[in-house]
This record gives sequence, C-alpha cells and structure tokens, in this order.
Amino acid sequence: MFFVLSPAKNLNEKDPAPISDFTQPDLLEHAAALMQELRALAPQQIAALMHVSDKIALLNAERNAAWHTPFTPQNAKQAVYMFNGDVYEGIDAPSLAPAQIQYLQSHVRLLSGLYGLLRPLDLMQPYRLEMGTPFANARGKNLYEFWGDTITNLLNDTLAAAGSDTLVNLASQEYFKSVNPKKLKARLITPVFKDEKNGQYKVISFYAKRARGLMVRYAAEHGITEAQDLQHFDYEGYAFNPAASSEDEWVFMRQEQSK
Repeated sequence: MFFVLSPAKNLNEKDPAPISDFTQPDLLEHAAALMQELRALAPQQIAALMHVSDKIALLNAERNAAWHTPFTPQNAKQAVYMFNGDVYEGIDAPSLAPAQIQYLQSHVRLLSGLYGLLRPLDLMQPYRLEMGTPFANARGKNLYEFWGDTITNLLNDTLAAAGSDTLVNLASQEYFKSVNPKKLKARLITPVFKDEKNGQYKVISFYAKRARGLMVRYAAEHGITEAQDLQHFDYEGYAFNPAASSEDEWVFMRQEQSK
C-alpha cells in the first residue's frame, strides 16, 4: 500500500532536518529541464503566471536562479521536512520516531509540479510551481502535458517493486490529475474527510488537508500495511462512516468542533 500526497506552497527553509538520511529525486533530470525553462521568466512574468505578489514573484525568481544540482544536505533539504502546509502539520514529521520516518519513506509519495514524484527523504531545493499552473513548456501547454505518463509510470514501477496493488489517494484534485487512473496498475482508494457545520457534513478545506496528514501519521504510528486497517483511523475525532462510503471512496466524519 502506498499513499500519494500533494506538496505545500509554504516551505520551511530555516530549520535543519533532524535526521541525516536522504535520497535523490527519481525524476531530477526532468525537474532540471523544467527549471531551465522557468529560469527564463522575469519576476513580472512569474507574478502574472502564478497570480502572486511582486514580493513572492521576486523570491521565486531568486530561487529559480539559485537552483542547481547536485543536491546535497548543504544546499537542499528532505521534502517531508521542507514542505510546511496543513497536510505536513498533520504528519508532524519532526516528532515521529526513526522507524516511523522509514515507514513514510517506504509507503508515501509526494506529487510535485517541479519534481514530479518525491519520496519523503528526497532532497529538494525550494521552489514554487503548482501543478495547475498553465506554464507553457517544450512538452506542452501546461505541467500535465509536461509530465504526461511519467508520474504514473513511476508509481507503477514503485508499486510493482514493493509487491503492492493499492494506492491511497490523499492528494488534491489539482495534483492527482497528474496521475492517469486508467493506466494505474493498482486499486485506487480515496478517503474523504467531512466536518459538521451547522448540522451539515461537508468537506472543509483546512480541516481536510490536516486530516490527510493525520491519516498518514496514523498509518506510520500503527505500521499499517493493509488499506482496510485505515478504516480504524480516529485521530482528532474522525470516524469512518460505512453508510456514506462506497467501495473505493471512504468517508470519515467528525462532529462540529467547539470554537
């Protein structure tokens, strides 16, 4: 069983990773080719393309200019410690034991607009490039065309090497569109997290993102290898609801949180 997650826009470049183990991204050559094209963008073009402020655009132009291989612990950082959004706060990798970090490395993959597919301990240099960005490139009009079936093929190779036939999709729609489900050689399970609000259960983005991270943390802390065992996930008040679920879409619900 493997999980796929989205990355995060926010990055923690300041704090050093608490472990020395690292790996290199499998698709780094593709990332380097993409970065070569990104470097041609002026800050004003980045601002218009990504709909970000001039300050953020300038920061990312500087990041693009500084990006270079080879990646080392001195110029890069392991992805699970670099990404710093709601999902990764749910995982809270710095507080996991070494064996649990190795579980993440063996069972979790992170989708990325620039890097394609990362293992948690893959070194990465800072960037901003959301998968849905309409960045025209040598391979097509956007990043979905740039990556084509490359990410799907790597996932299939990863699943086959591990003897696994199940992929748990904890990524956003924007990122999972980079995977071709028709060519994926695995059962696809999609957990959905719904919170009660004013008597109705709905997906609330902030809570759902955190819950995706919490589910990965739950799996790491319990050493889960069979997807069915994820139905026992109960962190922060969530509970599996069989009646609201289908065979491959599992719904977890939580009562309204007190303010």
